[in-house]
Amino acid sequence: MLPLNLPNFDIKVKKSADQLLVWDETRHKYVALTPEEWVRQHFVHFLISEKGYRQELIANEVSIKLNGTAKRCDTVIYDQQLTPLAIVEYKAPSITITPKVFDQIVRYNMVLHVQYLIISNGLRHFCCQINYKTSSYRFLKEIPDAQEISQML
Repeated sequence: MLPLNLPNFDIKVKKSADQLLVWDETRHKYVALTPEEWVRQHFVHFLISEKGYRQELIANEVSIKLNGTAKRCDTVIYDQQLTPLAIVEYKAPSITITPKVFDQIVRYNMVLHVQYLIISNGLRHFCCQINYKTSSYRFLKEIPDAQEISQML
């Protein structure tokens, strides 16, 4: 797989009959190793090991209902009270992050109403903080760590 702009770690990969699988620590199972999944596993590891987020407050493939249609958020980060705090959307490294990608995560946020929207293709990462009181948002220079986010709330 392609090297990413994320820390390396001892990722568990195995081969099944017809595909490579990767161990997802948050879902506690092996899943198909796609380019997007490669980004997800590295990004979640980065959130835990570098940014101090607790693994038990991170969920992958979170189902939501949007206008009567089932959708899935790639990753949702929760606070201590299990209120959704951030949505993370992943794209394969070959996918350019465009306004259309932001439109997708903004639609998911119509359901979850989180404080942070994060998008990564493994090479570039974007984080947007939403201020519901002023109906505004701002892009952050880097992904905040868990302690910074708890102080910003």
